Amino acid sequence: MSGMDLSAPRHGCADCGLHEFCLPAGADADALARLDRLTRRQQRNLARGETLFRQGQPFQSLFVLRSGAVRTAVVDADGAHQVIGFGLPGEVIGIDGLLDDRHRTEAVALESSTFCEVPFERMEDVLEEVPTLQRGLMRVLGREVAAEQEHAVAMGRQQAVARVALFLRGMVERHGRLSRQADFLKLPMPRSDIANYLGLAVETVSRALGRMEDEGILSVSGRSVRILRHDALAALCRSADADASI
Repeated sequence: MSGMDLSAPRHGCADCGLHEFCLPAGADADALARLDRLTRRQQRNLARGETLFRQGQPFQSLFVLRSGAVRTAVVDADGAHQVIGFGLPGEVIGIDGLLDDRHRTEAVALESSTFCEVPFERMEDVLEEVPTLQRGLMRVLGREVAAEQEHAVAMGRQQAVARVALFLRGMVERHGRLSRQADFLKLPMPRSDIANYLGLAVETVSRALGRMEDEGILSVSGRSVRILRHDALAALCRSADADASI
C-alpha cells in the first residue's frame, strides 16, 4: 500500500491529506472553512536537529506535524536527556504545555519536518465556532494517555526483546493510520534514541533486533525494518516471560 501524498503545498485544512488524523478530524467542509478563517495557522519548517520548542519555554501554540518526525525529551538539571516520545505526521506536538502554560519537554526534529502552528490564544474561539474540534482535542488527549500507557507497559517488561517488540508494534500501528505499508518501517530515530526511550543500552536494542531477525520475525537494514511475521511479533508483545538470554 502506498503512503498518502504529503508533498503538495498546504492551502487549508480541507486540502490537507492529514486532516482526518489531527485536530479537525470529522469536521465537515463548512467547519473546516471556518477553522481556516479563525485560526492563524503558520507553516514552520525545521531541518534535522533544529528545536521546535524548549523545556520551560512559554506555551503559545500547538503544532500539527505535517511531514517528518520529532523527538520529545525531558532535560534534567545536568543536561541529560530522557526521551519520552516520538511524533509522526498527523500528530499534535506541544500538548504538555496545557498544564501550566509552559512546555515541560523539548521537541527536536529528527529529520526535515514541517508543522502547522495553531496559536492557542485563538483556540477558545475556534472551539466555540467548530464543536467538532472539541472532540478532536479530546481525541488527541486520549491518544497521549494511550501512548503513555503503552510506554508504561513496555517499561514493565523485564526482557529487552519484549520492550523492543512493543515499540515496533506501536510504530506499525501509527504507520498504518497514515496508510503507509504496515509491514515496512523507515525509523526516523537512531537506535540511541530508541534505547533511551526504552531504558536499554544501545547494544541491547541491537541484540533484540538481531534475535528477532534470526527468528524470522523481521529483517533489518540500518533504520529500515520489514515485519515478516506479524503474528510472532504480536506473540512477543503478549509474552512477559520471553527468554531473557539477551
